Amino acid sequence: MRSLLLILDSVGIGGAPDAAKYGDAGADTVGHILAENPGLELSNLFSLGWAAILGMGDEAEAARSGDHASPGASFGRMREQSAGKDTTTGHWEIAGVVLEEPFATFPRFPDELVRQLELECDVSFLGNYASSGTVILDELGEEHLRTGQPILYTSADSVLQIAAHEEVVPVDRLYAICRGARLVADRYRIGRVIARPFVGEPGNFRRTANRHDFSLPPPRTILEALSEEGIPVIGVGKIGDIFAGRGIGESFPTASNREGMERIEQLWKERSDGFVFANLVDFDSIYGHRRNVAGYAQALREFDEWLGEFRQRVLPSDLVIITADHGNDPTFRGSDHTREEVPLLVLDGGPSRALGTRDTFADVAASVADFFKLPAAWPIGKSFLA
Repeated sequence: MRSLLLILDSVGIGGAPDAAKYGDAGADTVGHILAENPGLELSNLFSLGWAAILGMGDEAEAARSGDHASPGASFGRMREQSAGKDTTTGHWEIAGVVLEEPFATFPRFPDELVRQLELECDVSFLGNYASSGTVILDELGEEHLRTGQPILYTSADSVLQIAAHEEVVPVDRLYAICRGARLVADRYRIGRVIARPFVGEPGNFRRTANRHDFSLPPPRTILEALSEEGIPVIGVGKIGDIFAGRGIGESFPTASNREGMERIEQLWKERSDGFVFANLVDFDSIYGHRRNVAGYAQALREFDEWLGEFRQRVLPSDLVIITADHGNDPTFRGSDHTREEVPLLVLDGGPSRALGTRDTFADVAASVADFFKLPAAWPIGKSFLA
């Protein structure tokens, strides 16, 4: 038995009933990208059910999918039940954990927290404020080169980020600093500590692919339930980091959407069983946070083209689930995630079915447990498999 769970990071579709609570009323990542790119063709996504998910009529569906055929996959929407709109919260709920209490966020870290960090990590930091990762390099990168002090910053998410030039603070040393910071972050319920290595010169700093996330370990998830039954669990992209390795037998970090899609293809060719859990992060990290509408549209187009070829390799006995973890509307104010519903496409060898609006992302975990016939049903969520 073989399954792929593919997360299109930040590809939200608006409509979250509690969006105003998060300051996100009116956010709609996919809807606004389509509105600003009327020539954007996503024929494979629309032929699988995106037209129905987005509530578009026949004319709009025909324009984007090329025909009026019924959807080629089961389709629906999902609402997040957990408190929060960050990567960790979204992925954990998809894997079957609903958080009643959100992770802690800070506009700047308290002095006591920073003092503990500096004692634990044996360094002193620059910065300590919320910023875009590229902007803060422009602001503090040159001072970092001069002093050797790592740059500490955060965002609207529950993250503690530490940036350092690879020629000033070697990557292994930066990882060691972040492991120390993780010990402190645990006490403050911070979701992720992120190592952000960069290279280059003032005015031309560039973050490298050596990013590494040190996450708060999750409660028991569907990944551990699968592993306990001897089912191989393979993480692609930042999945291994998000779950702190728990329940994951093999992990393949990637540097881009393209690399992630290539890794999925390779695994699909090599394996006839197991659970592949993949994240394509470029939508969020490169285009959503940087409010690059045209780039986001192009990334969706490239994924759609890849999907057209990959779907031909999906057998009737396979289960493929394509969804997202939150929104990040590049037309919206600010540069942060947006609280939105997410799309749900399911290829399981059966006829196309309308799956409606699911009450929780955890329906994915319940469905995966159902597909692999685990001894016990997953306790949170409801399976959407026939």
